[in-house]
Amino acid sequence: MRLVLLGAPGSGKGTQAQRLQARHGMPQVSTGDLLREAVAAGTELGRAAKIVMDAGQLVADDIMLGIIRERLARPDAARGFVLDGFPRTIAQADGLARQLSGMGVSLDAVVQMDIEPEVLLRRLAGRRSCRRCGRVFHIETNPPKPGELCTDGRPHDLFQRPDDNEATLRERLAVYGERTQPLIDYYAKKGLLRRIDANGTLDEVSSRLEAAISGLKPAR
Repeated sequence: MRLVLLGAPGSGKGTQAQRLQARHGMPQVSTGDLLREAVAAGTELGRAAKIVMDAGQLVADDIMLGIIRERLARPDAARGFVLDGFPRTIAQADGLARQLSGMGVSLDAVVQMDIEPEVLLRRLAGRRSCRRCGRVFHIETNPPKPGELCTDGRPHDLFQRPDDNEATLRERLAVYGERTQPLIDYYAKKGLLRRIDANGTLDEVSSRLEAAISGLKPAR
């Protein structure tokens, strides 16, 4: 199964992608994680991305698509993947489609996670990420389990992103709506779009997501 999850910042894309990975054995492909990994590894694309990021600029589509292509070529992605946070524009979506076509595959579905802005504010107030493994937690609804350790055998090193505040969130939501609505329309026209209610508990949203993707026939 090859999926894209779309949703506003804090809608739960990352958490639900992690759950899909655990249930279906297909890797979560997060562009943020891929960028950090490529930069840390010092790959050719990682070095190119670092120059752009250090200059405070957005990483160009060709670099991002190259990093994604390298990730999807790994053996664990052969049976499927869930893209979290990419594409964000129609140009990126077109690039991704060409890339997947060159690999002889295509997307099965794109799931838009709809959520109320006020729910996002409450969620983000408690959102925490691990500095080392990148996993996303919530101090109330999804904290690390007692005694749970990070991938390096130490406790998770949790922190709150500095932009997880109300003023910044409202601005991010406005930008998201402006930039992403054309992408939603793009995938709807291709017959790939599924929409789910992302309000509620993690388990409730997971159930809706599973219902949305159950019985999907691969896109051609």
